[in-house]
Amino acid sequence: MNDQAWLNLIQKEKAIAILRSPNLKIGTQLAKTAIEGGMSVIEISWTSQDAANLITHLRSIFPNSTIGVGTILSVADLKNAIAAGAQFAFMPHTDFDLIAIAKRKEVPIIPGALTPTEIVTAWRAKASCVKVFPIQSVGYGEYLQAIKAPLREIPLIPTGGVTIENAHSLIQAGAIAVGIGGSLFSKTAIESENWSLIQQQVQTLMNRLRTD
Repeated sequence: MNDQAWLNLIQKEKAIAILRSPNLKIGTQLAKTAIEGGMSVIEISWTSQDAANLITHLRSIFPNSTIGVGTILSVADLKNAIAAGAQFAFMPHTDFDLIAIAKRKEVPIIPGALTPTEIVTAWRAKASCVKVFPIQSVGYGEYLQAIKAPLREIPLIPTGGVTIENAHSLIQAGAIAVGIGGSLFSKTAIESENWSLIQQQVQTLMNRLRTD
């Protein structure tokens, strides 16, 4: 997937489901629930148990969805995730070597940054877009709107504290999409296997994001 195809996809979908799974079975169920609720871009945290096999498995059973990886920290992480089938990669920081490897493999790469200097540095390193992380530490939409004006050409994806309640305001503030995990896939709901509740939350989120 080239960068333009990636941007077109996330502009359309507006949200990325961030899954941190304790095992393959629950990871599969969470992805299925998110997809049935209306999300089609699924990020598997590399800290999940058996993350590589989960990515491969999801690619095989959900061919119409886009399955990627998050929390990539090293060259080995990235290469192993791509080998497993990851279609995009998020990292919490900016690493020029990781960006270069992903570009050669034609895998969209989204580094993490927070300040204007960090964001511009990531973008100039040929990032596919930039993850603004952690957005909750700097004021959510107000911060995003303030930096979006001078950084207007850089596509931004805020993550870290995004909720059903604030996701739409982040899009209105200039985000191209949002990454959302814990507020949709709560530990309590997962432990009780309350998949219907999670699906309802996903549906609520996507309905709000698609009101424009």
